Amino acid sequence: MSQDKKVGSVFNETRPGARALIPVILCGGAGSRLWPVSRQLHPKPFIRLADGQSLLQKAFLRGAGLPGVREVLTVTNRDLFFKTEDAYREVNAARVPTCFILEPFGRNTAAAIAAAALSIEQRHGADALMLVLAADHLIEDQPAFARAVARAAVGIEPDAPETGYGYIESEGEAVLRFVEKPALAKAEEYLASGKFLWNSGMFCFAAGALLAQMERHCPAILAATRHCMARSRAASGPDFSQLELDGASFAEVPDDSIDYAVMEKAAAEGARGQVAVVPCSIGWSDIGSWTALGDLDAPDADGNRVQGEALLHKTRNCTIQGDARLIGTVGVDNLIIIDTPDAILVADKSCAQDVKHIYARLQASGHDAHRLHRTVARPWGTYTVLEEGAGFKIKRIEVKPGASLSLQMHHHRSEHWIVVSGMARVVNGDNEFLVDTNESTYIPAGHKHRLENPGLLNLVMIEVQSGAYLGEDDIVRFEDEYGRV
Repeated sequence: MSQDKKVGSVFNETRPGARALIPVILCGGAGSRLWPVSRQLHPKPFIRLADGQSLLQKAFLRGAGLPGVREVLTVTNRDLFFKTEDAYREVNAARVPTCFILEPFGRNTAAAIAAAALSIEQRHGADALMLVLAADHLIEDQPAFARAVARAAVGIEPDAPETGYGYIESEGEAVLRFVEKPALAKAEEYLASGKFLWNSGMFCFAAGALLAQMERHCPAILAATRHCMARSRAASGPDFSQLELDGASFAEVPDDSIDYAVMEKAAAEGARGQVAVVPCSIGWSDIGSWTALGDLDAPDADGNRVQGEALLHKTRNCTIQGDARLIGTVGVDNLIIIDTPDAILVADKSCAQDVKHIYARLQASGHDAHRLHRTVARPWGTYTVLEEGAGFKIKRIEVKPGASLSLQMHHHRSEHWIVVSGMARVVNGDNEFLVDTNESTYIPAGHKHRLENPGLLNLVMIEVQSGAYLGEDDIVRFEDEYGRV
């Protein structure tokens, strides 16, 4: 894995002192080049590495561990909120305060960062520092990262003529211009000059300084975001720990990146000191392909990197990741082989970036394999599709202690519930009763029903669905603890 990629930039008047520091984690995207592990509802930030931590959890710990942090603010999709909250709860032993801005859909980084800046300005003041971090990057040298942040920027010196990243031309710490992804010859020229850095998308600025620059360079984005925030606050009340953005007004925010909308324009004005950068080497990678992810593991004597159970014969330079099944390879070289319960990827390493085309075709056709795994996380626990066919679907459902599914009804399917372990409290029509281990109940189509785990251990049950239509959208919610009605 390369140690050095990309660079962050910062408005110069924002150098940290005693002011509040608020890491802002942007958690979204599809991670389409890491399909089939990365899916729409399980994107790249949630991929766990060999140490058991996800990229998102590492980003949280990276930001939360800095001196002077008041809270960690995360901007993410509404559908990923509970998954994100669970991920933080696993690692937040220091109980660093967290808050969330929940987008109804993606609107690029300018809108997300503007919403974060407006929230931080209101709660912590215009001079509070915001450190913008991506949820899906890996940084190996935390002390070096902390030193870079202490200089109010995050930056990394390039060590190769990368064509997959944007560049920043700098003179000392002053940013001269932003350059989009170049051709190889131009990238080699940039590397040889010693004046160019990779653009990492990590930024640090005072909330007020950023908003002033947005007012100057992209007033339409700022005005539309400000309007959306006002409508959203009016709907959500005084609770700032979780702000769900209003969909109708958020759709009016122009779609643009912070690089295009602000940073490039501010740098192009030529005012030295307005935009600055601190080059550094912090063991950075954006894990942009299966090759990059595989390179995190040490290779065997034949250059293979293997996770899971595999038998290799005359196999060289392959990245192999298995799930529950044994993988056997014979006489292959330079391949990526990724096995998940419902999809297998086989690709030549030279085409690692092209995996996104498979994801795009699945998305265009409406195939569930771009969106969901067989095991799907829900606020109350998980469900796993064990088998399905014409007129039936079998699921394994696991409910957390004290958690409850919504009070709901299905038009087209009936359900038979069998408790495997634990005890369930069930609402079935007008009746409410307990179902113990090895007991079952039947839910006819059209009946209101609810499943709850009243115990201290996880409730595990098998659900057998029967009917003419078994889609997940055949659900009418009447009451829900998680705001999904």
